[in-house]
Amino acid sequence: MRQFDLEATARRLDFPPLIAALERQFVEGCDAPARHVHAVGDTLTALVMPAWQPGRYFGLKVVNVAPGNAARGLPGLFATYQLFDATTGAPLAAIDGGELTARRTAAASALAASRLARADARRQLIVGAGRVGGLLAPAMRAVRAIDDVAVWSRDGAAAQRLAASLAAAGHPARAVADLASAVAEADIVSCATLATEPLVRGAWLAPGSHLDLIGGFTPAMREADDACFAGAHVWIDTAEALAKAGDLLHPLATGAFSREDVRGTLADLCAAPAPARGPGARTVFKSVGTALEDLAAAILVYESA
Repeated sequence: MRQFDLEATARRLDFPPLIAALERQFVEGCDAPARHVHAVGDTLTALVMPAWQPGRYFGLKVVNVAPGNAARGLPGLFATYQLFDATTGAPLAAIDGGELTARRTAAASALAASRLARADARRQLIVGAGRVGGLLAPAMRAVRAIDDVAVWSRDGAAAQRLAASLAAAGHPARAVADLASAVAEADIVSCATLATEPLVRGAWLAPGSHLDLIGGFTPAMREADDACFAGAHVWIDTAEALAKAGDLLHPLATGAFSREDVRGTLADLCAAPAPARGPGARTVFKSVGTALEDLAAAILVYESA
């Protein structure tokens, strides 16, 4: 069984090939049951995510999410991924699940933006200064000519550190303190937080902007208020988002938009030409993650070794 630590996993998941691998997998499909979610006491949530292609590969990811880890000086998410031969069951690879998850999450957002964000989008706002937030600039620059990256976080020092790190890597990044103004100036707003109350307000979003909601994956988590969805072209990564995402469940309950207003999934986007949109139309992409993305990324890691 091959072992891929964080650095080896990252080397094999550069964004252009990873985005292409996700697109192929969404077109081809695979078996990906709904994730199992388990509350492990009061501080830890465990997600179990299997996916397989009969006759090829079977993958299994376990994700442990502990929002309180920031106070402990630890990442809020730990994950492991195992890849098996789907015919014999033989173990093929053990892959750093945290790096795989972070990179496929950012890549999925970039894949959606390649269809939904305006072709001339160049200003990106990253809301959240965690692990995924740090990958959203290179991911988006793989699909759009981004030349201005603003970073906002409740922790201003964390935003400064992330902006400095991105700038050192060649991204035109800067930290910002005024979230409302930064949202109003952005062509693409990417949210990657563990917020339970809305951070982004629909009233702030510019006409023609694209809102990318990544962080919330339970009914209790929200990054955007109801007004973000009213009148927008709403897309989701999978149908599971309509059952799991607080960002969607709340505006559905209040009537800000309806299930019929959801225009489709990421698989729908990948299977068809880019949807038509007027110059002032706003788009929203809400993701909760899917084991299909994990499997695509794991196969890329294994087959490129």
